[in-house]
Amino acid sequence: MTEPIAQTEPRPAAAKRFLHLGAMQRLLAFGALIVLFVGFSLASPNFLQFDNVVGILLATTVNGVLALGVTFVIITGGIDLSVGTVMTLSAVTTAVFITNWHLPVLLGIMAGLVTGALAGIVNGTLIAKLKIPPFIATLGMLNVARGLALVFSGLRPIYFNDTPVFNQVAMGSLLGSIVPGFEVPNLVLVLFGAAVLASLALSKTVFGRYTFALGSNEEATRLSGVDVGAWKIRVYAVGGLFAGLAGVLIGARLNSAQPSLGLGYELDAIAAAVIGGTSLSGGEGKTVECIASRRRERRHVCGVAIAGGDNFARPGDFETHGIHGAGNDAIPPPPGNASPPDRPRIDSICPGDEPGPRIRGHPEPGSAAAPGGAPITRA
Repeated sequence: MTEPIAQTEPRPAAAKRFLHLGAMQRLLAFGALIVLFVGFSLASPNFLQFDNVVGILLATTVNGVLALGVTFVIITGGIDLSVGTVMTLSAVTTAVFITNWHLPVLLGIMAGLVTGALAGIVNGTLIAKLKIPPFIATLGMLNVARGLALVFSGLRPIYFNDTPVFNQVAMGSLLGSIVPGFEVPNLVLVLFGAAVLASLALSKTVFGRYTFALGSNEEATRLSGVDVGAWKIRVYAVGGLFAGLAGVLIGARLNSAQPSLGLGYELDAIAAAVIGGTSLSGGEGKTVECIASRRRERRHVCGVAIAGGDNFARPGDFETHGIHGAGNDAIPPPPGNASPPDRPRIDSICPGDEPGPRIRGHPEPGSAAAPGGAPITRA
């Protein structure tokens, strides 16, 4: 008499395992955000203030939009180091159209978006047609865009003083007019709208499927009859379009186009995309987690400041007056053992929460202390 063979549980398929890992990664991204939120809320009651939460959202806007565009590029297995300076070039182009040439605001906004898209098309062409590695091609565009921004602006900031509606539309609150007391700047709504459109493009369109296909197996995609080069150019154009949108937003937020901005933003955008679950090897990525990771980083910075940590201005924590990185290294260290000079401190609860006169000790643009609104540069 033979014994019945014991039945064993079938091993889960590889697809199910990967799906489980992906779900866990997405849960961890939001879980870390919740842990930081609860932790800093317990550390300081000021963290839950509505103005501070809005400040965190506002500080996330520009880098969040850049991260959305970078996500498309990284999913294909590429990289874009030029998004920061392309953003600056787009802001300067918008300012030239609106302030210098006195053209309608809408036309200036379109010029900024087109500038970003054109930069992306150039990147994609260099990569897809000339077979230049993405790192080298976009690094070259980084310097080209930076130089063009300086040339177009004449090495000086361009202010939107003659068109206050540009700043008012961006920093106003459509939601606050509908729900009194819920004053969320329109820039934040633009970020959420861009995130929704990017998510739909990746998950529901042919463009999104080809984007993932390029990152998963470019050769197999080419053998399937897909024009890999053309689709790669389109992906980089979309990444540039998001950089152009970020340029328009930062110009409206600061009420000026600062030609010295841009460097360093690309690293924040790439970090947000990767921490949010986008694989640097390509073929995998999400947009919602990308935004969550950027907000988690901003909550950490703001929470440390509120809880009693170093509240000095730090690189990347704010863009007030168009200064990016005007932190502790903006003032050279004193010789010998002399006491360090007073550092500019931030008046707001959260660094980078809104534009305006937020740094003590720095003159207002256009004031007598800063003739012609000359930019404040590193020493």
